[in-house]
Amino acid sequence: MPGPLQRRAMSFRYAFEGWWYVLRTQPNAWIHAAATLAVVALAFWLKLSRTDWAILVITITIVWTTEFSNTAIEALVDLVSPSAHPLAKTAKDVAAGSVLLTAAAAVIVGLIILGPPLWGRITGS
Repeated sequence: MPGPLQRRAMSFRYAFEGWWYVLRTQPNAWIHAAATLAVVALAFWLKLSRTDWAILVITITIVWTTEFSNTAIEALVDLVSPSAHPLAKTAKDVAAGSVLLTAAAAVIVGLIILGPPLWGRITGS
């Protein structure tokens, strides 16, 4: 039986396996990854305030969390309903809709936070 430290290490390992599963199997996760990298690079370049960074980090985390939850829901639905069922489709569609909603909100947050300083850099004002 593993000790408490080993169990804690294993829980981190499982979490990283889950993250890797999402990246390996979900094409939209790569879109989120590219957007995350672009936003972080732009935020560094624009030298954003700590408050703006905090808002961006929270927003990015919410998008990734909904993508992870969507993937988990899809896997669970496939497990319990291997054949097509209208409620299985509804569960998957609603989960996907939550990702779409958070991604759209993240774009709006990004425009609000990154837009003005980026515009200032582009126009020199």
